[in-house]
Amino acid sequence: MDASSLGLSIDASAAPAPYEQLHGAVVAAVADGRLAPGSKLPTVRALAEVLGLAVNTVAKAYKALEADGVIEGRGRNGTFVAEHGDPAERALQLAAADYAALARRLGAEASALDIVTTALRSH
Repeated sequence: MDASSLGLSIDASAAPAPYEQLHGAVVAAVADGRLAPGSKLPTVRALAEVLGLAVNTVAKAYKALEADGVIEGRGRNGTFVAEHGDPAERALQLAAADYAALARRLGAEASALDIVTTALRSH
């Protein structure tokens, strides 16, 4: 997922520190489904650049999010939204995230849900 497509913003004049704002924004995006389990997050540097924050600020927020179990680092593979629930649900979440990414790449978001519904009904 590209940093500019996350829809996150930081208000430099707001009372909570920027890393707290970022932490809250990611938690909210996960809770309301804008960030699906298994979604890859931008690198610390990329997100810092898009949000106009210091790299250390984003790194601090990512560290807190990981400690809270919201995200998980997978070494050189990157940082991802943590997956929750039973193994079958996690597998479906991963497949859904892959399918959604494919639908976006193909410009077929509008018909993606109908295609899945049809597939579920036909089997």
